[in-house]
Amino acid sequence: MSVMERIFHTLLFEAIALLLFVLLAGVVTQGDSATLAGLGIGMSLLAMMINFIYNWVFDHVAGADRAVRGLKLRLLHAGLFELSLMAVSLPVLMYVLKMDFWSVLVLDLGMVVFFLVYAFVFNWSYDLIRQRVRSDSPATLGEC
Repeated sequence: MSVMERIFHTLLFEAIALLLFVLLAGVVTQGDSATLAGLGIGMSLLAMMINFIYNWVFDHVAGADRAVRGLKLRLLHAGLFELSLMAVSLPVLMYVLKMDFWSVLVLDLGMVVFFLVYAFVFNWSYDLIRQRVRSDSPATLGEC
């Protein structure tokens, strides 16, 4: 993936995630949409930086051909990313929300579960669509 495509991938991932986060967080917390959007944007910017670096490093370790990655590697990819993000987001959320560690941990774990599933589905879908766009032979779920 080129740098420009990585930027596109990251921005698309975060734009969809932000929309889903604000909608779901509003339903779950009954919180103010503007406050949730502000927190979501801040966390999104942080996640974009981590995502860009993380995927760059992961591609160097796991290989650049993302379309041939199987289920186990994709689960590892998503899990390690969420752990990386959580290590950075916990102190930020504690500071911004003025909440104790355990309260923020429970909140962050809920977000991790959501984003773990979202990252898995988004990246696999992106890779399938990317492969179809770039070649004449469409990918199948079994090939990725």
